[in-house]
Amino acid sequence: MADLSTNYLGLKLKSPVIAGSSNLVLDVKNIKAMEDAGVGAIVYKSLFEEQVNFEAAEFDEDIMAYNDRYAEMTKLFPEMEHAGPKDFLLQLKKAKQNTSVPLIASINAIYKETWVEYAQLIEETGVDALEINYNVPKKTNLKGNDYEEQQLEIIRAIKKVVSIPISIKLSPFYSSPLNFISEIDKIGVEGFVLFNKLFEPEIDINEEKPLFPFNLSNKGDYRLALRYAGLLYNNIKADISSSGGVFDGEDTIKMLIAGADTVQVVSTLYKNKIQQIAKILEQVEKWMDSKGYKTLNDFRGKLSRNNCKDPYVYLRAQYVDILMNSSDKLLKKHPVI
Repeated sequence: MADLSTNYLGLKLKSPVIAGSSNLVLDVKNIKAMEDAGVGAIVYKSLFEEQVNFEAAEFDEDIMAYNDRYAEMTKLFPEMEHAGPKDFLLQLKKAKQNTSVPLIASINAIYKETWVEYAQLIEETGVDALEINYNVPKKTNLKGNDYEEQQLEIIRAIKKVVSIPISIKLSPFYSSPLNFISEIDKIGVEGFVLFNKLFEPEIDINEEKPLFPFNLSNKGDYRLALRYAGLLYNNIKADISSSGGVFDGEDTIKMLIAGADTVQVVSTLYKNKIQQIAKILEQVEKWMDSKGYKTLNDFRGKLSRNNCKDPYVYLRAQYVDILMNSSDKLLKKHPVI
């Protein structure tokens, strides 16, 4: 029988499938179901600094709503403050206490000081690792190099104050993602999650107003993550977790054979329920048995750029294919009508 255990961020995982950050993990029953299905680790729902700030402002507004309603009144309630991230930290600690697999916390802050503060507070809950969840810049006057240096400084600052393993979840929207990943790797982080599923707004043209749809991935969205897993394998010290569009065992095998150490799944759990984890692992195990592979390391990175016989696969394969094939052949392969 194939051995599906693996290592990620220095942690021993019973399988390469990680449940990514989502609302699903807020329910202990779901956590237990994920464990029973064979999940290797769980990423707890991200703590966003914007959410804490918004809730604090909303709290202050509610508290002061009836102040000065009458001339004799100055305050209706005594001095009270919003708890900040304390409620999140309490729930995170409870989740850790009720989880038998490694639990990874996730944060997304704004200011360097807050990143460091949240990281320290999260480590105190006893979680096994920390996932730094980076987004794209929102300012037009911020140069790419300056933005990247800010992010590097945040990582350095967090590494100084926490001892648990750190992974960096990135978007692909950098001027040179491979170089930036390499620079982060030099700092000594333990892993990368590639890539972040960014919020994508929508517009209702009839009502002429913005919409906020639930952004789930689709099967096949994994190809960019697959490419970078293949490019980075054995070229960085940190582990690689591929995220985005991984729906079944076939997708998982592709990521591992390209060079990923683990995969993160979310959308397939919403669309196919939590038991999909067990189905993914069963598919991987059957494939390994059919190929004679005993462990994941027997084939991990087998088709990475370093090990692949075709040098064009991870470079400009699609352009080479177009150049080397006539229009007639392409039309037969990809009919337009």
